[in-house]
Amino acid sequence: MKMRHTGAWVAFTTAALVAASGCGTEGVKKAVKAVDKADAAMAALARATDRTEALGSAEVRMTTDTGTSGPIAMNGTYSWGHGYAFDVEMDTRAANMQAVNHSPTTHVLFVDGVYYYDVDRFPSGPYQGKDWIKVDGSVFFGKKGAQALSGDSGSPSASMKGLKYAKDVQDLGTQTVNGRRTTHYRGVIDSAHMGRFKDVYGEGSPMGKATGAKSILMDVWVGPDDLPVRLKEKIGVMTISMDFDKFGKAVTVKTPPAARTADLTEVIEKQRKQQG
Repeated sequence: MKMRHTGAWVAFTTAALVAASGCGTEGVKKAVKAVDKADAAMAALARATDRTEALGSAEVRMTTDTGTSGPIAMNGTYSWGHGYAFDVEMDTRAANMQAVNHSPTTHVLFVDGVYYYDVDRFPSGPYQGKDWIKVDGSVFFGKKGAQALSGDSGSPSASMKGLKYAKDVQDLGTQTVNGRRTTHYRGVIDSAHMGRFKDVYGEGSPMGKATGAKSILMDVWVGPDDLPVRLKEKIGVMTISMDFDKFGKAVTVKTPPAARTADLTEVIEKQRKQQG
């Protein structure tokens, strides 16, 4: 995460600022201070990214607001050491899943680009006796987006790594988050630097069309241990917020037994196409 400038560039830029503004040595000091502060912010984010990637998993409290309905809360484990996966409890009513699950929360797994939802047991029909629903991620993100998520692109680690492409990174000072003293940083990742995020949230992807995403505004609050305490992403009209309670080694998220799982990928994909 090295800043793309040299000593000569700094000297040239500073001289230009002085000539243009006539602000003298005070202007020079401010310009140099601004560059130094940006360098320090990028260095801090580099350390936080490296630490996050090295650990491999985290206990997370997450909220997703698509901008079209109320926020959906999810709490559980996110892992990225062996590919992106998660094991969470999701608010059933907020996710509009009360027709298939009478529990207030729904157990959700994400493994190898596929979602698994723990639901009420089917009493009859072709799925009789099954109590898990399987839906391939391509239904929501398109084929390329699902392939990206089956790697590491959707994980907190990938979000942190994406910050190295952020523009205008700002140090917004110290703030207390979840009882911890943190430093708040903010940056914007434009569409040209989204990397594999572009396959998931870019303008040509299904999610991009739904959210109107042309860039990602990222806020991260980093603790004194160089680990993120909170991460917030604004992707078009969608907002994703994560609070990290505990970090650890990568964990393996296992899929439910095939005999108990109803694959509804084609059914849901057909419904979505009919809905436009």
